Amino acid sequence: MTQKRYVFLILILGSLTALGPFSIDMYLPGFKAIAQDLNTTEGKVAWSLSSYFIGISAGQLLYGPLLDRFGRKKPLYIGLLVYILASITCIFVSDIDSFIALRFIQAVGSCAAGVASITLVRDLFPVEQNAKVFALLMLVLGASPMIAPTLGGYVTVAFGWHSIFIVLTGLGILTLLASWLWLPSGYKPDTSMSLKPRPIITNFLAVLKVPQFYTYAFTGALAFAGLFVYVGASPVLFMSVFGVEEKTYGWIFAGLSVGFIGSSQVNTLMLRKFKSEQLIYAALIVQTITVFIFLIGSMNGWFGLGGTLVMLFIFLSCLGFSNPNAAALSMAPFTKNAGSASALMGASQMAIGSIASAFIGFFVQESAVPMVCIMTVTTVMAFGILHFGRKIIGKKAKDPQLI
Repeated sequence: MTQKRYVFLILILGSLTALGPFSIDMYLPGFKAIAQDLNTTEGKVAWSLSSYFIGISAGQLLYGPLLDRFGRKKPLYIGLLVYILASITCIFVSDIDSFIALRFIQAVGSCAAGVASITLVRDLFPVEQNAKVFALLMLVLGASPMIAPTLGGYVTVAFGWHSIFIVLTGLGILTLLASWLWLPSGYKPDTSMSLKPRPIITNFLAVLKVPQFYTYAFTGALAFAGLFVYVGASPVLFMSVFGVEEKTYGWIFAGLSVGFIGSSQVNTLMLRKFKSEQLIYAALIVQTITVFIFLIGSMNGWFGLGGTLVMLFIFLSCLGFSNPNAAALSMAPFTKNAGSASALMGASQMAIGSIASAFIGFFVQESAVPMVCIMTVTTVMAFGILHFGRKIIGKKAKDPQLI
């Protein structure tokens, strides 16, 4: 594979990976405007974020078997078409309940892109390069929190929140065209795979029985849940608690994402000297220490806007190490069932993230404490699973043909 083709593939796969997160980040500055226009509260609007997370979680379990059975492209095209249609419908929504439901449908469509991109990494690149590729995808993915909320803030102020979904519709169309024209498929459809519920469930259970998978998939999901909590709480925290404007909020969100993006690229360099297992363990230790300091400080009023930004920056930087390594280690044992493994990994991440973010809607306060409490719980659970899971994982490599 030439360097030019390598970079081109990374850009396409990164765009697929970023579609869902971009759809989350871009509408965050519009929370206030959406609440006012639909005669509801910001807390209720936050439920549309949780419904999006739930939709991605449920959709991944759907697309995993389809990607293995029919190949990577056909399910991807169908998902992107669902996403485009749901985005168009969101433009004309007039009540919050319909908006919440449409965001669920939009998520079900977008998650086809996320599952397909992770699966294609396993298809198109050697397993020893997977952690590096995932880290590069984080670079493209990192453009979402840098560009999306900033763009969303300006678009909301200039044209109203409905225009956000016009932009998302256009992005969906461009992603579909790029996938159709230039994305290769390195996987031959497995026509022997049944799509009946029982074989699918059996296949998922076989994946879940692999110690390396469940250790790193759930570690990554719980660690990454802190990001979902931050995303869900940030509009209220920054715009209501600290009183920043929509445009300023977008720039803050973009600035904090530098920590996540930068650390994911440092992770790529550190993989030359350290193993993924070492890097994720060190990242979780730092993340655990950070959230405890953040929690104690928030409860005692130590942190204003500046201090809060510093703690969030460190926290997000830890995720830049843990997320790509968790993904690579989770997927490493699989070839035949890569689609199902990718779906389970993504579904667990989104399910745990949606549950964690949903608590923000219940415990919204004029304080950072609820957000930091939830982040602390998920981080401690992630570290516990990693610590004990590493003892369970056997030293012998799993035979990919048996998985």
